[in-house]
Amino acid sequence: MDVFEAISTRRSVRHFDPDHRMAEDEVRELMEHVLLSPTAFNIQNWRFVAVENDELRCEIRKAAWDQAQVTECSLLLVLCLDLKSWAKSPERYWRNAPTAVAESMVREIKHFYRDDEGLQRDEGMRSCGMAAQTAMLVARAMGYDSCPMDGFDFKRVGHLINLPPDHRICMMICIGKTLQGAHPRSGQLALDEVLMRDRFPDGEYDAG
Repeated sequence: MDVFEAISTRRSVRHFDPDHRMAEDEVRELMEHVLLSPTAFNIQNWRFVAVENDELRCEIRKAAWDQAQVTECSLLLVLCLDLKSWAKSPERYWRNAPTAVAESMVREIKHFYRDDEGLQRDEGMRSCGMAAQTAMLVARAMGYDSCPMDGFDFKRVGHLINLPPDHRICMMICIGKTLQGAHPRSGQLALDEVLMRDRFPDGEYDAG
């Protein structure tokens, strides 16, 4: 499946075959491609929890208001961000670069993120968002469907997965073999409504 077909056929599916589980080599293939997703300064600030334990999945399903895809999907991924990845031996992110480049990038990383918790969180959310899209498109190319989720109790799920204090949850993704396809697309906005040329038209910006 080429990238255009993967994009056009990717839909959010909520009914998966509960008897199907992805093979370990499939999970590895998917995640190795996810790890190619971009991150600013290459800080790779995403962390992924593959929830395999059935009892734990049931508890997470309760925290997700009993949405069936949490337990019925083949692979449940919790996408998390490490707020302090920029400070955790950042030289390893540039270990294969020339020494001068690596030293310069490490200095820039520390200068950019230090003392700005809002930026640390925003950067993590951006990274996880790009990784999530990669995961869903790779899953589609592998013949699977997916469902991104933010409809759950973040605090409760964090407790269930033992989320470290300097981490946050971005979202969950359910991946599996679909039993029931998605409904037809419900109303895509026209390209002209969302694509501006150079700037927004006068009079349409409301600072709120």
